[in-house]
Amino acid sequence: MQKYDLIVIGGGIVGIATAYKWQLTNPNSRVVVLEKEGALARHQTGRNSGVIHSGIYYKPGSLKAKTCFDGYAQLVEFAKEHNVAHDICGKVIVATDESELPQIDAILQKGKENGLDGLKILGPDEIREVEPEVNGVKAIFVPQTGIIDYVDFTNKMAARITNIQKDSAILKGFNVVRIRNKPSGTTIVKSERGEFEAPIVIACGGLESDRLAKLDGVDAGMKIVPFRGDYYDLTPQGQHKVKNLIYPVPNPEFPFLGVHFTRMIHGGVECGPNAVFSFKREGYDKTSFSIKDSFDALTYGGTWKLFKTHWKHGMGEYERAFSKAKFLQALQKLIPGLTDSDITPARAGVRAQALSNDGKLVDDFVIQKGNGAIHVLNAPSPAATASLAIADEILNRIGTNYNE
Repeated sequence: MQKYDLIVIGGGIVGIATAYKWQLTNPNSRVVVLEKEGALARHQTGRNSGVIHSGIYYKPGSLKAKTCFDGYAQLVEFAKEHNVAHDICGKVIVATDESELPQIDAILQKGKENGLDGLKILGPDEIREVEPEVNGVKAIFVPQTGIIDYVDFTNKMAARITNIQKDSAILKGFNVVRIRNKPSGTTIVKSERGEFEAPIVIACGGLESDRLAKLDGVDAGMKIVPFRGDYYDLTPQGQHKVKNLIYPVPNPEFPFLGVHFTRMIHGGVECGPNAVFSFKREGYDKTSFSIKDSFDALTYGGTWKLFKTHWKHGMGEYERAFSKAKFLQALQKLIPGLTDSDITPARAGVRAQALSNDGKLVDDFVIQKGNGAIHVLNAPSPAATASLAIADEILNRIGTNYNE
C-alpha cells in the first residue's frame, strides 16, 4: 500500500492540471497520478483539434463559460512561461446563408456577456480580407482564439509536478479497478499493478469517467456515450485556402458544432470533424468495435431517445463518415472552391460526451462528489482550454484555498 496526500485518476489534461494546481500550493505534499495508458494525453487531450477556445458559444453563467474564459488566460500564461508552442491567431464564425443571421447575433451577444473583447462583425468583403477563399454573408471575428500543442502542454505540467516535489509520481500503465472508502475517511484506489491510499481522490477519467464513478458507488444519472469525429487534412495544394480558423454557425437543432477548418500549430490544416456514434469508447477507426462499449451504450434508454430526436442529422453524419464526396460537400459550404484533390483522410477522435436519461447531451461540465472521490463526469470541449480553471473549481470544492 502506497500512501499519498492526493491521488488523481487520469493523465489527460484535466487530471494533470488538477494535480499540478494542487502541487503548486501544497509543495510539501505527495501527489500521485494514475494513468492507464503508457503515455499521458492519449485520448481526448491528444486527439482534439488543438484549438484554444474563447468561450463565445457557451451559456453565460455556466461552468463552461466561466472556466473557459478564466482557463484561456491561465493557459496562455503557462504556454508563454514554459515555451509551449501556441499562436493566438483568431477565428471567423461564418454565416453562409441569410437564415443563419439570427444565430450570428445570438452568438455575438453570448460572447459579450462572457467577457470577450474585440469581437467584430464582418461583411462579405471583410470576410475575404481575413479568409480570401470563404464565401459568407456575415461573420464574427473572434480575436481571443488560437492553436496550441495540448500534448506538450500536458507533459510540461506533469514535469512541473515532480520538479516541485520529488516524492510525487506520474505513473503510467496503472489501470484503476476499484475505489473503496475506509471508515477512517481515507480512500483506497486499487489498480492492476498496486494499491494506493490518500485522504483525497479526484477522478478525471474522460471516456471512462462514468465507470470510475460506478466503482465509487455513484449513480450519476448520466452515461458516457462516445461520438467519433473523423478529420481530413488539406493537401499541400489546398493549404493556401485557409489562413487560420474558419467555423460555421452551429445548427441549433443539432447538438454538435459542424465541420470547420483549423490551422495546426506544427503545420498543415485540418478539417472536420463529423460526429457519429462510436461502437467503441476508444475506437479511432470507422470499424472499431467493442462488445462491452456497444452493449453499455445501446442498452441505455437515453441513447435511443437521442437517436429518435436526431436520426436525420445522424444519418447525414454517417454518410460523411464513409463518403469523401459528402464530407467535401459539407466543407464547400464554407469554402466553395475546395476540390476533391484538396483533402485527404486523416485521424479521428472520440468525444467523451455524457448523455442524460432523457436523451439530451449534458451541456455543461459536471463535477460530483462520490463516496471516496470527486468525479469529473462530463468534460468535453472546451475542457482542454478550461483545464486549469476546472482544476481551480475542483480544489475550491474540496476546500483547498491557494494562490499561485
